[in-house]
Amino acid sequence: MQLRSLRRALAVAALAMLNACGSGSGTGSSGTTAGTGSTATEPPTPAQASRLLAQASFGPTATDISAITASGIPAWIDDQFDKPRKSHRAYMDGIASTLPAGSSLNQSHFFESFWQQAAAGDDPLRQRVTFALSQIFVVSLQDSMVANYPRGVASYYDTLAAHAFGNYRELLEAVSLHPMMGIYLTSLRNRKESGSRVPDENYAREIMQLMSIGLYELNPDGTQKLVDGKPVETYTNADISGLAKVFTGWSWAGPDKSDRRFYGGNADPDRDWKPMQGYPQFHSVSEKTFLGATVPAGTSSPEASLKIALDRIFHHPNVGPFIGRQLIQRLVTSNPSPQYVARVAAAFANNGQGVRGDMKAVIRAILLDAEARANPNLADPAAGKLREPVLRLGHWMRSFGVKSASGRFLLGNLDDPLSSLGQTPMRSPSVFNFYRPGYVPPNTGIANAGLVAPEMQITAETSVVGYLNFMRDVIPNGVGSARDVKADYATEIALADSSDKLLDHVNLLLTAGQMPAALRAQIKTAIDSVAISTTDANAAATARRNRVYLAIFLTMASPEYLVQK
Repeated sequence: MQLRSLRRALAVAALAMLNACGSGSGTGSSGTTAGTGSTATEPPTPAQASRLLAQASFGPTATDISAITASGIPAWIDDQFDKPRKSHRAYMDGIASTLPAGSSLNQSHFFESFWQQAAAGDDPLRQRVTFALSQIFVVSLQDSMVANYPRGVASYYDTLAAHAFGNYRELLEAVSLHPMMGIYLTSLRNRKESGSRVPDENYAREIMQLMSIGLYELNPDGTQKLVDGKPVETYTNADISGLAKVFTGWSWAGPDKSDRRFYGGNADPDRDWKPMQGYPQFHSVSEKTFLGATVPAGTSSPEASLKIALDRIFHHPNVGPFIGRQLIQRLVTSNPSPQYVARVAAAFANNGQGVRGDMKAVIRAILLDAEARANPNLADPAAGKLREPVLRLGHWMRSFGVKSASGRFLLGNLDDPLSSLGQTPMRSPSVFNFYRPGYVPPNTGIANAGLVAPEMQITAETSVVGYLNFMRDVIPNGVGSARDVKADYATEIALADSSDKLLDHVNLLLTAGQMPAALRAQIKTAIDSVAISTTDANAAATARRNRVYLAIFLTMASPEYLVQK
């Protein structure tokens, strides 16, 4: 797209995004929205449907917007809960059967499956929630040992998807026993204490700190409990040591429980995805005390110890507000009010039928809450959340109906922040995700306002410019190996003669009808500067395409898009 106006806009957009991010104009929720329940019972407008889809999927499509305006938001959510799940591992197995002798699966094969489902899957709510869970229950292909098992990682992602609409207790157990988590946080082949050797404490620490209760005792609304003005720690080193003993004696699945299999010999061909099994001979039989619970001395069954431990964690009062707040952050807003968190935590504690940990109830509570559904105050600098790079690319893919020439979505590693996206699914740099839920960018208006902006932890000058350059290339040309993935702009091209109609359409899909008048005027001027020939059909077709590229790029480059409100 050789347009001087686009090059100028690139520089302006980069500066605008940096200014917005640095000033705090693109984060959080002020928590001042009135209401204590759902505002989603009335039929939504197309803009309201688009906003819901920005929170509950990888991006709105015209079809999904129409479905929601016809059925209503609660009915759409319930319909999504019933959608069948497609297996990433099955895709990997299919690819493996076609590989030539001597070749093997690699992580790019998982990325193919990820983008297929994120961009074109019929279950967009499951896709978005699963991605959110993958950033709480982290396993990463950046770990050299995990990277040896790309099919195992596909299975792990399947596990998150399978339990996304299930019960948190079952999710926690499935995660704890998955061999990829066992490798990543070193609970696989963890042995009981002997002499000077003590059990590995890695998973015991992280299951509490990151996956369930957090570091400090919480009130039901997610605020910290204070004693003498100071926060109260949820666990001690003794709790970690006691819980670590629970996670001894777990290793590879297989038809027997021999020492050799425990250490990795006699490898079962499906051990990369089958749940770890217990090996009593390696399990600690000493008393295990943690979080006020005790596994009696002499308990030689790893399964019995695990049940006591996970039941105790599951019933800890922190879990609802701790997990609920993070899911709100991933889907709706970086800074939910305590009241919002409390309502979601209450749904976790009781789904209305006496069931604790019902993920469907939690998701409904998050998406139907007044703070999620009320039309946002666009002038409020504390509203919403910064869209992370994976969501931006997925949004473009889904909203503009991308097609894969190969049928496989040949996208690989997108880690490079300068020349690529700066983020790749399942390639977090650490167990703490790409960013921490409580991250505060220093020396900013965000910090001065007492807010958090998690996604800002992977936002810097290089990633800002890299994203803009990346999308400037991707929007007209496609993405992936040999430009395998390209958008279908037929609808947009048909509207291109009228800059107003084109902008109405792009505004609905990308900014949920929230595009400010000033931004719209700027983009309209850029679009109208591209004249459509009335005498040369080829030149006219090129001009229409360039108008479409301009409208999409300048919108996706704007702070008003980059901040999801």
